Amino acid sequence: MSSAGPARAGRPAWLTAPWLMLLVPVLLAAMDAALVAKGSSWWELALSVLATAALLLRRRCPLLALLLVLPGTFVNYIWIAPITAVYSVAAYRPGLRITTLCASVFALVEFFHWPLQDHPLALDRDNALYAIQCVMLGAAPAAIGLLARTRAELAARLDELTMGRQRENRLLADRVLSTERARLAREMHDVVSHQVSLISIQAGALQVSTADPAARSTARTIRELSVRTLEELRQMVGVLRAAGVRGEDPLAPQPRLADLPKLIENSGLTVNSTLAAGDRPWPEAVERAAFRTVQEAFTNISKHAPGATVEVRISVRGTRLLVEVRNGPPTRPADTAQALPGGGHGLVGLRERAVLLGGSLLAAPTPEGGFVVRAELPAAGE
Repeated sequence: MSSAGPARAGRPAWLTAPWLMLLVPVLLAAMDAALVAKGSSWWELALSVLATAALLLRRRCPLLALLLVLPGTFVNYIWIAPITAVYSVAAYRPGLRITTLCASVFALVEFFHWPLQDHPLALDRDNALYAIQCVMLGAAPAAIGLLARTRAELAARLDELTMGRQRENRLLADRVLSTERARLAREMHDVVSHQVSLISIQAGALQVSTADPAARSTARTIRELSVRTLEELRQMVGVLRAAGVRGEDPLAPQPRLADLPKLIENSGLTVNSTLAAGDRPWPEAVERAAFRTVQEAFTNISKHAPGATVEVRISVRGTRLLVEVRNGPPTRPADTAQALPGGGHGLVGLRERAVLLGGSLLAAPTPEGGFVVRAELPAAGE
């Protein structure tokens, strides 16, 4: 800030040096006192010198500087020293009352000047004009000093606001980064783990059904690599979620409800689907949550209910989209020896999505030994 002012004004830095700003009024006051004190007695000259030297204290002790200036002002017609002292009180000493009192005292001292006239309060034109002049001599430097102090306070406040805005920007950037980490963790779990789980399930089925030793060995290798990949993915998701914060899920253009048939086709499950989302346009966040609900349900079915029949129903109730994935009991036992690892975040993430959208999600076993995942997602603004 200190170097920006001179550079902006196009002046050398030494012109605004603090020592120069302190000495210039003192030199001007000394010249004024020297011109006025011609022919004065020694004590009047001493009071003028005292008034001039007192200006050196005007920044640290403005009231004391003004008190030392007033005697010289009373006996001599010096103006620069008292005007500078009144300005300093207004600029460096908070308090409007003190500034008003000091300006009034200076105006009175200037009006009732030494030597006292026989009729100082005579109601004539000269006294009236002189009274106005004294009031202006006291009010003008006080007003300019108040303006300078207000400007300095505003500049300090502006600096505080600027630093506060910078801190807010840094906090916002950190929050955005944390939110993006949480979103990335959720997307990694939803997308990558689903695809790797399907690869592992298919490899396990090939390992059991094939009679070719080479194919069985390859399937076993694929299965082991899938399990290891899911385990590493689970650890990475845990780290990212620990660094993330809850917030609004950033909207993305896909996946959408239109991608559900392809998801069902590539799932490797026996699925009966009824997709009746209606013709109304749903918000992207709602369609995305519906897709992720079905995808996560397929992943869990592949892990825990191999061979089970699956029923997917998408329907509309009023202004709400209903997503239900129901599976029956497994027809064959799950491969516990090479069970697919999971981070336990799938259903939690689905529930978070639904709640953030103003909906709800139910995940519970059925009396038949299966499992049902049911999400109710409202349209925007519900």
